[in-house]
Amino acid sequence: MILKSTIASVAEAQKANLSALEPGLERTALDKLPDITSHALIVSGVRRCGKSTLLHQLLREKHPDAFYLNFEDTRLYDFEPSDFVRLDSLVTETDRHVLFFDEIQIVDRWETYVRQKLDEGCKIVITGSNASLLSRELGTKLTGRQITRELFPFSYSEFCTYRKTAPSADAARDYMATGGFPEYVKSGLEEIMHHLFEDILIRDIVVRYGVRDVRTLQRLALYLVSNVGRLITGNRLKTMFEAGSTSTMMDYLSYLEYTYLFHFVPKFSYSLRKQLINPRKVYAIDTGLVNANSGSFTDDFGSLFENLVFLHLRRNYKEIHYFSEKSGCDFIVSEKGAVRHVVQVCYDLNHDNMDRELKGLFEALAHFGLKEGTLVTFNQTDEFEREGMKAIVVPAHRYLAD
Repeated sequence: MILKSTIASVAEAQKANLSALEPGLERTALDKLPDITSHALIVSGVRRCGKSTLLHQLLREKHPDAFYLNFEDTRLYDFEPSDFVRLDSLVTETDRHVLFFDEIQIVDRWETYVRQKLDEGCKIVITGSNASLLSRELGTKLTGRQITRELFPFSYSEFCTYRKTAPSADAARDYMATGGFPEYVKSGLEEIMHHLFEDILIRDIVVRYGVRDVRTLQRLALYLVSNVGRLITGNRLKTMFEAGSTSTMMDYLSYLEYTYLFHFVPKFSYSLRKQLINPRKVYAIDTGLVNANSGSFTDDFGSLFENLVFLHLRRNYKEIHYFSEKSGCDFIVSEKGAVRHVVQVCYDLNHDNMDRELKGLFEALAHFGLKEGTLVTFNQTDEFEREGMKAIVVPAHRYLAD
């Protein structure tokens, strides 16, 4: 339980701190946020990807008088569901009708209060670092009265804008090494990425989900960040880390995905059951985070480059699979259940790998009845045709800028 005066002083201090932030690079996501009162706007994304800056920009440009409260403040650790009564009294006293709540999902039964304020005609913006904010379960709790958006670290275009450089092969190489977390792009201090990695594991997983075997979780996360682009299964990981059961390992993988730290891409199949039982490919939320935290001592540019292309696709699409039949293709991109794009990734297309890469791409195109696919390389341009199908070879600095 918390006093209303405590909530008031915390809110005042937080609003002042938020207003003191540098405006920062205006995120492209800002222009895509709907301005509505009938539904809560939920912005979810990995920790430190720029949600606070986005909120600051939204406050400054559209809602300077909004009420703002970040529930992750240590002074609010004792906030209970019953304290929403005191919070609401404060909101009423200040006569605010635009409410910004950060990490409100850490308080039980928060949905009831949000739904109440929506019924009263308030505009509500919620940000959080957990993908459960976007889940179907949330849609049930809010009776479908939410519009969801995801925020990622800087895209390649945003990175180039921040660095004031034109898209080029050198810029793409720099982006692959640095990634898009704003603080790291600005400072270049690897300690930031070490602390972020550990912070996500401890605060967003261990504390939130009550994980007891912290050591196994840490070892698992280190293994995954060191093996991006590889196939994984719960059974194999359970054996590798001597976990209690496969279900425990699957829980850990779910937690890692909920925090946006990793994405797990299924094999394409029209059978949902086959998608669930087949191995998945693992990708990290940011290539800079991989470089700073990977335990691998080899420069695997191919896997890192594949991760980079995946992130570009994931910013724009949610339905992404890999293709594996006689040959393989890295990404099958769907919208509303229909395959739209077939993308193969090869850091350096050469005599040794060209037949394999093209075979996989053309097999996928034929499988889905498409006429054109993309082969993304680091810095090559070309075009190949086979049996009425076309493979367009595109350099990364051009592909990522689209």
